[in-house]
Amino acid sequence: MPDFGDVDARYSRREVLEAGLGIAAALAAWRSAAAHVAPPYAGQGIERRFFSAGEARTVDAIVAQIIPTDETPGAREMGVAHFIDHGLAGFLAPLAAAFRTGLADFETQYRRHNAHSPEFASLPPARQIEWLQQVEHTPFFNSLQQLTVLGALTMPQYGGNRDGLGWQLIGFADQHAFAPPFGYYDRDYPGFSAPEPVR
Repeated sequence: MPDFGDVDARYSRREVLEAGLGIAAALAAWRSAAAHVAPPYAGQGIERRFFSAGEARTVDAIVAQIIPTDETPGAREMGVAHFIDHGLAGFLAPLAAAFRTGLADFETQYRRHNAHSPEFASLPPARQIEWLQQVEHTPFFNSLQQLTVLGALTMPQYGGNRDGLGWQLIGFADQHAFAPPFGYYDRDYPGFSAPEPVR
């Protein structure tokens, strides 16, 4: 089993986030279709739609280890747990049942092996990492890793990437890139002009 202590030597956090940028780009591509189920991020990050209070604490603790806070913002500052909570109650609903089952199993296994310890979210970071090493190859943890990267790099209107912090971390600038020449689908656009025929 890989040692989490070796992760920084093999992969920088920038490389991990850049690897997930394609996922965020895919989400952005269909944002207009999903906008009705993902209201703009309001800034408070406290309203829960899917998780119980205990589940929210567990997920927040896990994502904070996947993208930790150091000299740059981590998953907590980016609102990743908020994104996952709202997503599973809305546009990520097809994943909700499996995620909830996986989260319940995570909690059950943790309690079975740590009966006299506090809840996972209350453990010191080193103890949290020690337990996550035991479950890092489970479908639940793999799914949560993917959702964490997605929440860090998604458009802020989905509740993650708060204040564009994830984009700042990888040097991405959100710029409007729609420019001529336009196609037939833009014929009603005020700046549209039919292309010259090819001779």
